[in-house]
Amino acid sequence: MKTIDFDYELPVEYIAQTPLEPRDSSKLLVLSRADGSLTHAVFHDIGAYLNAGDLLVVNKTRVIPARIYAHKPTGGKVEILLLRKNVDDTWLAMLGGKRLKAGMCLTIDGGPQVQILAEQDGASRTIRFTEAVEGFLPRIGNTPLPPYIHEKLRDPERYQTIYSQDVGSAAAPTAGLHFTQPLIDSLKEKGVAFDEVLLHVGLDTFAPVNEENVEEHAIHREWCLVSAATAEHIRRTKQHGGRVIAVGTTTVRTLESAACNVPQNELIRAYEGMTDLFILPGYPFRVVDAMITNFHLPKSTLIMLVSAFAGWHHIRHAYEVAKQQHYRFYSFGDAMFIH
Repeated sequence: MKTIDFDYELPVEYIAQTPLEPRDSSKLLVLSRADGSLTHAVFHDIGAYLNAGDLLVVNKTRVIPARIYAHKPTGGKVEILLLRKNVDDTWLAMLGGKRLKAGMCLTIDGGPQVQILAEQDGASRTIRFTEAVEGFLPRIGNTPLPPYIHEKLRDPERYQTIYSQDVGSAAAPTAGLHFTQPLIDSLKEKGVAFDEVLLHVGLDTFAPVNEENVEEHAIHREWCLVSAATAEHIRRTKQHGGRVIAVGTTTVRTLESAACNVPQNELIRAYEGMTDLFILPGYPFRVVDAMITNFHLPKSTLIMLVSAFAGWHHIRHAYEVAKQQHYRFYSFGDAMFIH
């Protein structure tokens, strides 16, 4: 497969810069995998496409206020973007500034000191704080919006799902941003069940695939968790004829990772650890029957994932129709339901 096959043109005016209010007022494009047919709806009406006995699985991760401003001993400004905490309490971070070498100490106003331990690829560095930084983040940290969003976010909670719990992501699982509590309550009243998994999203999720051949791309690794109770809930749902519906590509990746190397009769097991699952066209989905997702960047691993699920020809057509109908794209954009 060629990376260029997953490219498409998107004028910048289609990229949503601000979230809609209320959350569930976004457009919803419903795509049937069976015949490629499209239906236009509004997200708060998604219950019309769900059945009693279906199971919606969400990612309960919460975005770290991961952008921190510091300065060098010379006074020069440094921007720190936390990417991932390591098991030894060091952090992988991207640093913006000049001549940021290993051994340098940085100062954060109102926060702990920072030592640069090692230089990684490009702007990436391994750093260590003199105190655990988590307690300082609500005061010194800023929400790290994706690079294609240029408007200031007035309410940082709008880049969090309403059910977010476990802090650890550098980016939001954006398909879940459309849910409101009244909508969730109405779906539960209809008989639609909810469960949760955890995947901490890294900024590499936005990275384009630059290799000519898709298979040569080194997929990013992310930490995820599926509990034994959630795995059992999924098995029961399938046994009773319900669908497992993943809210977002991060949930898809988590569920399918937990199904790797599991006997067919068992379907899925509890799983905790890193995943480097790269879902490309031809991938045999084991758990996910339908998904809710946003519109993704061209030549990204995410558009490859949804193409694996629905077929690139269906996705390409759906994206062209979405542009014609003035849908909003990317993190703060509109949604798709693919079934």
